Order: sequence, then structure tokens, then C-alpha cells
Amino acid sequence: MHADGIQGYNKPLEKKAMQYLMKGEDFAMVRDVFGSDVFSEAVMAERLPKNVFNIIRKVIYEGKPLEASTADVVANAMKDWAIERGATHYCHWFQPMTGMTAEKHDAFISPTRDGRTVMEFTGKELIQGEPDASSFPSGGLRATFEARGYTAWDCTSPVFVKRDGKNTTLFIPCAFCSYTSEALDKKTPLLRSMEAMNRAALRVLRCLGNTTAKSVMATLGAEQEYFLVDRDFFAKRLDLSLVGRTLFGAPAPKGQEMEDQYFGTLHDRVGTFMHELNQELWRLGISAKTQHREVAPGQYEIAPIFTTANVATDWNQLMMETLQNVALRHGFACLLHEKPFAGVNGSGKHNNWSMGTDDGLNLLEPGNTPHDNMVFMVFLCAIVRAVDKYASLLRATVASAGNDHRLGANEAPPAIVSIFLGEQLTDIFEQMANGKADHSKQKDNIELGVSSLPSLPKDSTDRNRTSPFAFTGNKFEFRMCGSALSTSGPTFIFNTSVAEVLSEMADELEKSKDVEKAAQKIIQRIAKEHKRIIFNGDNYTEEWREEAEKRGLPNLANTVEALATVMSDENVKLFEGQGVLTKMELAARTEILYEIYTKAINIEARTMLDMGRRDILGAAHRWAGRLARTARALDGSGHASDSVTKNLQTATKLCDALDVSLEKLEDVINEASRGGNAEAQAIAFCEKVLPVMEETREVADNLEQIMDAELWPLPTYSEMLFLR
Repeated sequence: MHADGIQGYNKPLEKKAMQYLMKGEDFAMVRDVFGSDVFSEAVMAERLPKNVFNIIRKVIYEGKPLEASTADVVANAMKDWAIERGATHYCHWFQPMTGMTAEKHDAFISPTRDGRTVMEFTGKELIQGEPDASSFPSGGLRATFEARGYTAWDCTSPVFVKRDGKNTTLFIPCAFCSYTSEALDKKTPLLRSMEAMNRAALRVLRCLGNTTAKSVMATLGAEQEYFLVDRDFFAKRLDLSLVGRTLFGAPAPKGQEMEDQYFGTLHDRVGTFMHELNQELWRLGISAKTQHREVAPGQYEIAPIFTTANVATDWNQLMMETLQNVALRHGFACLLHEKPFAGVNGSGKHNNWSMGTDDGLNLLEPGNTPHDNMVFMVFLCAIVRAVDKYASLLRATVASAGNDHRLGANEAPPAIVSIFLGEQLTDIFEQMANGKADHSKQKDNIELGVSSLPSLPKDSTDRNRTSPFAFTGNKFEFRMCGSALSTSGPTFIFNTSVAEVLSEMADELEKSKDVEKAAQKIIQRIAKEHKRIIFNGDNYTEEWREEAEKRGLPNLANTVEALATVMSDENVKLFEGQGVLTKMELAARTEILYEIYTKAINIEARTMLDMGRRDILGAAHRWAGRLARTARALDGSGHASDSVTKNLQTATKLCDALDVSLEKLEDVINEASRGGNAEAQAIAFCEKVLPVMEETREVADNLEQIMDAELWPLPTYSEMLFLR
């Protein structure tokens, strides 16, 4: 029925309501707040002389060198803009190999001869900083007594103002390198890989007749999953506070089996948290767009609109920091660990990756007839070959102690790397393998059988949520990345491996007299040689694991197995050939990842010892003592209870078992910590410590399920997952 026919309908009132909706406070907030703390291109256009603005745009978009005189003008404008927003300091903000961010703050103040100060910021201070390099992971690239390192301004990522309490600082995104020029961070290889892919992709595009594109950019949009728990519960659990996951915890009577969490209604408290979160992110120019409840109780997701890969990585680091900071203000703790709770889904970070030209062409846009789209088919085949050839490397780039708990479970892709193309592209791929593709399956419409509901255009393919690397219309979604990991690792691997294959293609195409025939030949060869990596079925099944083994696909079950493949001759050649990492830099990164893995498990195991002895065992003894007193009292009254006696026997048995298990855990920790290189220690913690941790947890969780609730010393899964 039309609105005019509704009883009591008031047209002037509706008009007023619509005006409120369009011009209300929230709308004005989004319009006025978005990017307000970013020294964006629009801000530069307003504040810089026109000639300087044109120069800095060429530096950003064309890679032109930045002259000192230009840097001084830009720095002064940045300083004035930041001071207007309350900033007193500037900060070179970088991403060391810890996987987190680091920042060194310097004040704008500069003393004068008459004892006063002025606020100054020079081009040299903008371009280069000097933090201590010896205290960051270096994998042996730096001795601890050699401290000098450098930060270099990444001018392609916007400068911004950030507020931490009452402290306001101008943040300058930077790369971080050693005194001897080796990369010590996550950003430098990402930037190098973007240049490598740009060079190779432009060569291929020129061969295919594209003369307009000046650059090709890797683009990225990272979906971020996370858990929220009440801050009071978080504070009472040493495991959550120190390692981000529960080392003990029996399952709640209800988990996610009712499937009522996913896309469910937001609690008021969570909705208020999300509102402030969006405001904070929008101020930083981060286009946070999607938010919803996830599959597990207490789990949520936020996703931005895509942007260039290095900016997207900066955004994601800021997003993780902002999630945790805003959560605290609302009485929550935000958990970014891949598996904070056993028995329910863990958290991932889905990296939506694509390639686009500076003039707006998405190279992974298939169009209505993909088989006729030569540019799309060539770039698609380059990705297929790159993923198959460097599958072990892709697996290694998402390897971590936390992600090992998640990969392979029925909630995340398995440790086997494969590609989902969907029905339409797989059909074309098979046509190519058999000769030449001459048709594409066409899209249909979805009719819902209700006259008031629209006919829905049907996508060319379904989505496969079990695939590690799935084509989703005009991009690939890499679903193996853990929620706490930096997006830079998998992204620079994508970029580098695809650049390598595109370079191979360009070498062949540039020599050919008939480019179209040569391209068809390349496509056909890749379709034949790499069809083993294509799998559109259920990646969770045992049948797929068996099939993958027959196809010769690697199945690297844990971090130590994955990292063992990194230093192969093929991988060294890849990185050195594309100018992304030297052999020394690659070896250093591998050693750092081994060390981080070992340290993570060591901290977990020692935290388990602390909690087991000081919290759980003591509570269990008190429970056993209470049962013993009850048994004596009942026996003395002539009314002995079999149930009390039985519970007492169970209590003492579990107390003894827990004590023995904790002793064993301490022994294996000490044994695994003795000597050996980084790889040997990682193997020892994986093979010796983790199994004993699982045994210890099983005993403690059995105790939790039968102890008096008032005596159990830790917040339970029921409380943490369901109380909001």
C-alpha cells in the first residue's frame, strides 16, 4: 500500500523527518569529521604553494626525487596544520619486525638565544629519523652494541594527527632500515614489492596494447575480526592479559551451535562502542564501512574500503590499535589473538587483493565475456602460476603460534594452499587447457517468487568460504591471514611472486612477432601446468586433503614446517631477482619468525605454570579440603554419602594429576630452552612443550567442570562469551 493510504499518515511530518535524517547530527559528523586529522592531498592543495603542491604530487605518484627545499616547505605546512590541532610533537611511525608499530616522539620546540622557544619542523626532520635499531628484532643483521637505524618518510601514505589521552602528535608513516641499509621492518619489502609489480605489470600491459597506464598499483582491503570481553573478566585472567588467549577454560554449555550469533542484533553497549570506533577511524581517513557480529559469541568484524596496499597496511595497524583503545573506554578488552577461546571459531583477517592502473582499470575485472578479455586472462593466469609455484611461501607468511590453532579447523582454510575460481572461470580455464576458450557461462537472475521483491542479478560464481585464496568477482580474497598479523607479509609475497611471473611473461611477449598468439600460448601452458591448484569444493574435508596430496600440493601443518621451506634456492632467487629482499634479509626474517614463535609459546607455557600453581591448584585443594570435612561430618553423623566420597576421590586424583602435569611442563620448558639455533628451539617448543600444555589444560578443564562454582578462581567461558 502507498504511504498516503496509511491511517494517520502525516506528510509534513515525514518531510521534516527526512530533513533530519539528511541533515542530522550524525550525517554532519561524518561529513565534517572524515579525514579531519589527515594531512591529505586536499589539505596540501590548500596549504602549499601551487608549484610545491605540483612537485610533491609528482614525488608521490611518479616517484620523482624530493628536493630539500621542497621538503622544508611541506614540513612547515605540516607543522602549522598539526599545531592548529593541538600537536606539540611529531613522530616517525614505523613497523618493526615485532609485527606491531613503533613510534619515537620529538617536540616541535627549538630554543632561541634569549631563552625562549619557537616551534620548528624542518624538511630533514620530516624525511629522516634515527631510532635505536639494536633493541628491535634483526635476525642477526645488527649486533646489540650497534644501535644506529634510520626511519624514512613514506610520502605515499598520508601523514596524520593522533591523540593518545591528552597527548597530540603528528604521525609520519615511515620505513625502517639499518645503518648498513638492510630492511628491519614490514613496510620496506612491501614498498619494494609494489615497485617490482608495477614494473612487470606495465611491461605486460604495453605488450598487450595499453599505452595509457602510467602505473599499476596493488590494492588491498583487510577485513578484521576480533572478540570483545568485559574488561573486568579480562583483568582477572593472567592468560588473556599476557598472551591474548585462554590457556584454561572448559566449554560453555552453549557455544555457536545455534548459529544465532552471525549477523545478529548488536547489544546497545557494543553498538555504542562501534559508533565511537567509527568516529575515531573516520577522523584518520580510514573508510571503515562494514561492521557486524561474527559466527562465534562475542566475536565481531569491521572492514574498510580498499586502497593502495601500503596505505591499507597502515590503516589496518591503526585499526587494531584503535579497536583496543576504544574498547577500554567502554569497559571492554578487544582480543586480536587468532584463537582466544577453544571450541569456538577463531579470528582471521581476510586480505582482499587486486591490481589496478592509475587511470582506473581493475586488471582483475573479468567483464561479461572473460574469455575474450585478454588482459584479464593474462593477469589471472599470472596469479594462478604465482600461487601454485610459491604456495609454501604463502603458507609461511601467515605462520604464527596463534594461527596454528586456527588453520585447518572447520572455521578457517586448511594449511593447504589452493585457489577457488568459481564455475565460470574454471570452465574457461579448462577450455584453455584443452586449446582455446571460446565462450563464457552467462549470469542468471534470482527470482524469489514474491511480486513485491525485486529480481536479483546473480553473480557469475558463488563464494567459497573454505578456500584459502578465492576469486570474488574482481579481486582475490586471501583468508589464511591471522587476525593479529600484519597485512604486509602476505601482500608483499603476492606482489613479488606475481611480479616474477609477469616478468617471465613480458620476456616472452616482447620477443614475439605475434603478441596475441604468444599470449594464448602462455595462457594455455599455465592452464595445463597449474590446474592442480584449482579447487572449488569443500576445503575442510578429509577427501580434499587426500586429493591435495595426490596432486602434490604442500600441506604444512604448523609454523615450524612452514618456515623450514622459506630459504629454498627458488625463494632466494625470487626475492633477489625482484629486488625485494637479499638472501641475508630473507634469512634474518626467517630467524626472527622462529624466535617470535618460540618466545610466544614460552610465555604461554610459563603463564600456564603460574596460573596452574597459584590459581587453579590452590582452589582445587581448598575444594578437596571442603569435601573432606563434609565427608568426615557426614560419616560422624552416621549418614555417610557415597557422592561426597566419590567427589573427594575425583578431586584428589585430579589435584595430583594437575600437580604432576605442571611439574612435567616445567621440565620440558627448561629442556626446550637449552641451546640450539632459532629453528631447533622452535621445533623443541612445538614438539615437546605444546603437547604437555594440552595435557595440563585437559586436567584443569576437567576440574573446572566439577568444582564448586564459587571456588573456581577464573572467569568462565559462559561469562566471558555471553555477558555484555
